[in-house]
Amino acid sequence: MGNHTHSHERRSAKSLRNLKLALLLTAIYMFAEAIGGWWSNSLALIADAGHMLTDVAALSLTLAAIWFASRPATPKKTFGYYRLEILAAFVNGIALVLISLFVIYEAIERFNAPPEIKGLQLTLIAVGGLLINLFAAFLLHSDHQHDLNMRGAWLHVMGDALGSVAAIVAGVLIIAFGWAWADAVSSFLISLIIIFGAWRLIRDSVNVLLEGTPAHINLTAVEETIRKTENVADVHDLHVWTITSGMDALSVHVIHAETVSPKTLLQTIRKKLHDEFGIDHLTIQMETLETEAHDCFSGANCFDSDSTKNIGVRA
Repeated sequence: MGNHTHSHERRSAKSLRNLKLALLLTAIYMFAEAIGGWWSNSLALIADAGHMLTDVAALSLTLAAIWFASRPATPKKTFGYYRLEILAAFVNGIALVLISLFVIYEAIERFNAPPEIKGLQLTLIAVGGLLINLFAAFLLHSDHQHDLNMRGAWLHVMGDALGSVAAIVAGVLIIAFGWAWADAVSSFLISLIIIFGAWRLIRDSVNVLLEGTPAHINLTAVEETIRKTENVADVHDLHVWTITSGMDALSVHVIHAETVSPKTLLQTIRKKLHDEFGIDHLTIQMETLETEAHDCFSGANCFDSDSTKNIGVRA
């Protein structure tokens, strides 16, 4: 029995328009910050411009991954190209860490020998960058919590926004007290914050690529829900994994009595898994007690999923 709507249209046209607009604004202000950083001799602005360059690449990668993911499945790619979105999120996370480490290195070098910095120019340009970043973050906010690929793009933009705040603080301190070292210290602190967010993105991406159990799903609770279903005798070979953000999958073998209708029991289990866990992509192998007993008696693996006597039903 099949039900394989993979929700290809998981993103609205508005979400894609917002992503493209965020890309355009980021690209324009990237050049403004690069020129401003050179003019004011500010590491914070130059680092932020470099970070914006990775934002442009990250947002472009996000759009490309979404386009590939929308392509239909093929005989060689039966799940389509959904995993490209997760790969894009992983690459974005790695890029964030590498850039932050470089900025930390430069900040340490500058702290030991702080150069002369034009605080007013630094502050004004950083304020403009903050406004652009906050608007871009607003455009991407609605999708970042449930979509790893979009979260990677959102983290890049938020990292830039924090970098702009750090640059503003540094500019004010330079204007008020002449503390040239504030530019390096602000760059260092903001890089640590970016690394923390990037690490979570990398961790979640790797978990999906390794087909780990989604963090929001309790595997024990899933098993108990199936076991407590009337007429279910036993459960084994239970697996839950993520195909791509917002699309979880489950496979399981369910043992039931010979007198039970597999189709009716299947529908009951399917509804429970949808209502309690939001899982709709299901592959459920329905097996009878008689089949299990025969397999064990004949010396076969009691949990042999390839037994021709089992009744395979897909939901």
